Amino acid sequence: MAGDIPRSIRLDALAYGGDYNPDQWSEEVWLEDARLMREAGVNLVSLPVFSWPQLEPQPGAYDWGWLDRVMDVLWEAGVRIDLATATATPPSWLIRSHPEMLPWDEDGRRLEFGSRQAYCPSSPVWREHVARMTRAMAERYGEHPGLALWHVSNEYGDHVSRCWCPESSAHFRRWLEARYGDLDGLNDAWGVNVWGQRYTAWEHIEAPRRATGPVNPTQLLDFERFSSDALLELFQLEIDVLREVTPDIAVTTNFMSLLRDLDYWDFAAAEDLVTDDAYPDPADPDAHVPAALNYGLMRSLKGGRPWLLLEQAASAVSWRDVNVPKAPGRMRIDSLQAIAHGSDGAMFFQWRQARYGQEKFHSAMLGHRGEASRSFQETKAFGAELQRLAAVRGTRVRSRVALVVDWDSWWGSSATESLPSQRLNWLAQARAWHAALHALGHPVDTVRATGSFDGYDVVVVPNLYVADAAQAAALAAFVARGGQLVVGPFSGVVDATETVHDGGAPGPLRSLLGVEVDEPWPIADGQAERVDLDGVGFGNAVWSEWLEVHDGTEVRARYATGELAGRAAATRRPSGDGAGAAWYLSAVLEPAGLLALFREVLAAAGLPVRSPIDSNLEAITRSDATTDYTFVLNHGRDELTVDVPSGAEDLLTGIRTTGRLTLGRFGAAVLAAPRADTAPFITLSDTLTPPTEAP
Repeated sequence: MAGDIPRSIRLDALAYGGDYNPDQWSEEVWLEDARLMREAGVNLVSLPVFSWPQLEPQPGAYDWGWLDRVMDVLWEAGVRIDLATATATPPSWLIRSHPEMLPWDEDGRRLEFGSRQAYCPSSPVWREHVARMTRAMAERYGEHPGLALWHVSNEYGDHVSRCWCPESSAHFRRWLEARYGDLDGLNDAWGVNVWGQRYTAWEHIEAPRRATGPVNPTQLLDFERFSSDALLELFQLEIDVLREVTPDIAVTTNFMSLLRDLDYWDFAAAEDLVTDDAYPDPADPDAHVPAALNYGLMRSLKGGRPWLLLEQAASAVSWRDVNVPKAPGRMRIDSLQAIAHGSDGAMFFQWRQARYGQEKFHSAMLGHRGEASRSFQETKAFGAELQRLAAVRGTRVRSRVALVVDWDSWWGSSATESLPSQRLNWLAQARAWHAALHALGHPVDTVRATGSFDGYDVVVVPNLYVADAAQAAALAAFVARGGQLVVGPFSGVVDATETVHDGGAPGPLRSLLGVEVDEPWPIADGQAERVDLDGVGFGNAVWSEWLEVHDGTEVRARYATGELAGRAAATRRPSGDGAGAAWYLSAVLEPAGLLALFREVLAAAGLPVRSPIDSNLEAITRSDATTDYTFVLNHGRDELTVDVPSGAEDLLTGIRTTGRLTLGRFGAAVLAAPRADTAPFITLSDTLTPPTEAP
């Protein structure tokens, strides 16, 4: 396991570079690329992610020469390699020899070769060849001096995260047998007496393909769990080979931000370094807000350790319906945001823009116009600027607020059509709650529902549909220690087998929250209800619940309209000594309502709130034992003036602050100051004294 021997990327600077596809170019271009990389400050590239067919054009016949030369050229130029195992997609000869390894969709149709990830994760043929190729790569390049990091496969689950083929069904049955022991255990867990679904032989169980009507929700939840585990097994297979051959080289695989299909807590536990691919939409002026939550997850997956942004776009991508380029300065501010949130570098897809194929219109550090391209000019400028932030490397983000991310609840509340409403969306809830906390000035970490909650004053749980006693005990202990806990609607509903808890929701959270849900009361489409909080009405267009409130639980908000008018909508139950409290919000409030509620919660925790608010302002502090590095970012096009500590040095300009700072369009400052007991809290300025300028 990754925890047995500490391993880290073999790079003594913030990483800067991108995916490199030298097999798309001539050797003369490689030399030109090395020169331009050196000029731009590039020190790390990822290769050869999709090059298995070029490395093994025929079964067992390897052609290493071209990759040998590329790696030597890069190493001589001072560029290290994030070396992919080249197992991101199978070569055509393997598919045509073993068409049974192609994936099936939910309708039982076999998907054809012609894109990428054309494999069933459970296929023994695929796994055998993946292990063989990984070993060949490790034995060939494990001692190359330019090797900085192993890059296993690529973006697991991007195109094929679930497969419904016969091999997947067989693997699913083995997984179920290991989980439940025997058919009696499975039949009991799945509640098969509903609709006559009892199984009398393991062979009768299939992956849940499209059926005549709603499929058993426990079967669907287990298939989500199994599918994530199947890809994790595939990942672990490669890790085991790399550990055997190159035990000192760190291993990663690139995640895809807050992705529903894979439980990244489990994946992160298997690897040494968390890496992420992030593509905020330049057409969305608020795209940096959900990006901040994505990055909060990445830094939290391994307990706050630095991670690495392995892919982002220099400008436009190629896969949206409309692919808007990044305006001048946007690439820089996006990169600085990731670094502010704990990334030890900024990488891109791709280094040189392709001339053919599916990604020829995806931007690159070096655009189609070469050195004259705008993207290269910005790449070169940011590469020089990044060197001024070397001291930030290895530091950790300071946060007092955490948000619970629980894949079982995400899957369970979305895998089946047999729910009170399809409008209650786990991800939308998480993003909305995070957006309110972001606007109020707080970076947000993520945690499991069992913690650890050490170091946090506020923990928010947008939804915990699947809840158990261990989670309830951990959350209760947090409140007992003086923490402020906020739990969202439709939580504590079922156990791990999708069985409703005795007495209904919130199940094991009942005594902690001091409420009981008599009945969920989803709101019909097109109907807008309201919730009254301290005399102010806020919209509630998705969800409500009939609550029964226990003695000792305060009602903080009530439904103002509809059948539940006058009943409790939000509650607060103090801990025994009154220092901590468990809050329950049974509605899906509009953004202004969430802001109002979380102002109260943060105040109860003794944490400051930003007022006035501007979602374009973001301030995050990374620290080591002696120094705070506070990133102050303006994600907007309008100038912002903020109050900052006096005497801090802006690492980007070398200027010391005088108490106020003006950030222009996409402006940024990185303020270094002696470490304080609490991280600096940056607010918009309301005075007219002359500010310190920042780019």
